[in-house]
Amino acid sequence: MNMFNVVSVNRSEKKGTIKTPVPEISIDEQGVAGDAHAGKWHRQVSLLGLESIHKFEKRANRRIKYGEFAENITTQGIELYQLHPLDRISIGSTELEISQIGKKCHGETCAIFKEVGNCVMPKEGIFCRVIKGGTVKAGDKAIYQPKIFKIKIITLSDRAYHGEYDDLSGKHIGERVTSFFADSHRECIIDYTVIPDDAGKLHSLLLEAKSGSIDFVFTTGGTGIGPRDITPETVKPLLDKEIPGIMEMIRLKYAQEKPATLLSRSIAGLMGQTFVFTLPGSVKAVEEYFTEISKNLMHLVYMLNGLDIH
Repeated sequence: MNMFNVVSVNRSEKKGTIKTPVPEISIDEQGVAGDAHAGKWHRQVSLLGLESIHKFEKRANRRIKYGEFAENITTQGIELYQLHPLDRISIGSTELEISQIGKKCHGETCAIFKEVGNCVMPKEGIFCRVIKGGTVKAGDKAIYQPKIFKIKIITLSDRAYHGEYDDLSGKHIGERVTSFFADSHRECIIDYTVIPDDAGKLHSLLLEAKSGSIDFVFTTGGTGIGPRDITPETVKPLLDKEIPGIMEMIRLKYAQEKPATLLSRSIAGLMGQTFVFTLPGSVKAVEEYFTEISKNLMHLVYMLNGLDIH
């Protein structure tokens, strides 16, 4: 369990000014009650760690008071800037979701910058939106809960299902997904399934993924034009929003060297809160497709969750 401490809670009535420590703060659906930054937006509550403050104190050669960088909650015991959007922090009954790491510095137009001479918030402060309100005070324990992405990989192949050959493409998706999240310092859990080219089985698995809050479904196989290729027509009716540009770009890019790429019927889209990507059934094609898909994977997640992060 990742536990750390609240050392101060702070509030201000005007934006761009330092905050004053108070005995406790009340957090509701709009942020800290009575604070200038409360509202219906994604930066409702700000946090800054003593780890960051102490680094700045050495550069500034002076002591920094709690709230001087306009943070609502000052913490100790974790490097907040190493966390990620969509991770969560629980403090008592309060639950916050990280929505942004750092922010744009307004420089000399900011009262904090004028008074302190610089600001650490643009690089190492974090901002949260409220999932559940409550009361927070100095001395409270906070618990960090990383976002764990849930991945479903479905291989469609009559022969792989009957054990006539190994499922290489599904395993390769798993390797690429694992590497992607590891490189992003994120956590994920992956579930593999091999099924025959059966529309009914695929349909059921997709509905299970949707109801089970799976973040990403990757299928491999069944995207051609053979009599048993049924993946796109099974997936498409279940999508709430199709994302055609991804697969169109992949087909055009790789078709310059391999015209047969244009025969793939792979699609991508959103099913509830679950992204679905249908990939061809070869390891080489999986590598090509995932390389392009991964470039926008986290941006899609942030867009879905209403976060304007680029």
